[in-house]
Amino acid sequence: MTVLLEIREKIKEIYSRIDAFLIPFVRFLLAFIVLRMINDRLGYMTRLDNTALVLIASLLCAVLPGSMILFLAAVFSLAHIYALSLEVAAVTFVLYLLVYLLYLRFAPKESLVVALTPVLFALHIPYVVPIVMGLVGTPASAVSVACGILVYFLLATVTGNATNIGGMDSDEAIAKFRLVIDSLMGNKQMLVLIVAFAVVTIVVCLIRRLSIEHAWTIAIIAGVVMNVMILLVGDLIYDAGFSFGSVILGSLLAVVVAKVLEFFRFCVDYSRTERVQFEDEEYYYYVKAVPKMMVPRSERTVKRINRSSNPEAEEYGRRSRMQEEEEEYYPEDDDVEVWEDDYEEEEYYEDEGNE
Repeated sequence: MTVLLEIREKIKEIYSRIDAFLIPFVRFLLAFIVLRMINDRLGYMTRLDNTALVLIASLLCAVLPGSMILFLAAVFSLAHIYALSLEVAAVTFVLYLLVYLLYLRFAPKESLVVALTPVLFALHIPYVVPIVMGLVGTPASAVSVACGILVYFLLATVTGNATNIGGMDSDEAIAKFRLVIDSLMGNKQMLVLIVAFAVVTIVVCLIRRLSIEHAWTIAIIAGVVMNVMILLVGDLIYDAGFSFGSVILGSLLAVVVAKVLEFFRFCVDYSRTERVQFEDEEYYYYVKAVPKMMVPRSERTVKRINRSSNPEAEEYGRRSRMQEEEEEYYPEDDDVEVWEDDYEEEEYYEDEGNE
């Protein structure tokens, strides 16, 4: 465990030195992955399917706030859908606008969750999202997770029905509207996932805030178990089409990612827990203090000894040190006092003899 703690401290130290360069690079990488995936999945507007354009947009995301990734992702997806059908693009724009006005306007820091959730679904590892957001977010993070799921299934609905939408004439606008909306609202898998992820996010967040030992570990296990149960029950009731093997493997991966996050964010030593009680004029305070696991940094001191090459200077320094030591052991004031005491005593005896 000590070795792992030392590695963690070294990673933190390296991060503190290069965070000014690492954070923009991570934003650039995330933006490139998101935009590249949108072009690969949709790809209806050939002008946007350009690596140079994606690189320029990713560089903008690197120097601008994190919400720019979601904004450019929305612009790219709307442009591709517009090339497919104007009516479907209008439906997509309305849903994006509702997501922004109802939630992301008040929680801009979680806009990245909405952009990354479809990417994790495309990579077949979506079960990490509710566990991680429950550990680092708030109960309101369930809304951002639900919005990410909605965006993913909206894009999946468009790509799944692209052939039917492209085959319809321009005078069949209402039919296009109904096709997209009915396919989206009738998707049982999406509804079950929204309920499961929202419940798991709230439960994990509430448990990890409790004042109990190993709260994060209990929250992770409870969240994974509840997620598997809700998905399996939803699959049995609504025939949502979940794969039992993918759910179990995804849940195990979520546990691994959550434990790594716990090691870096909430690594504590419960064996040294202290409980403190104190009061002021208005309240009594009962405080439970759990120390973090820390490794003391080893500090090295280097002494430099300069030896003179002049033997006369060394001899002079040696004699000076000997003289200082003699003065410490035989101070002049003590000698004077002793001499005066002896003189007074001798004079006293002489006077007594005369008498």
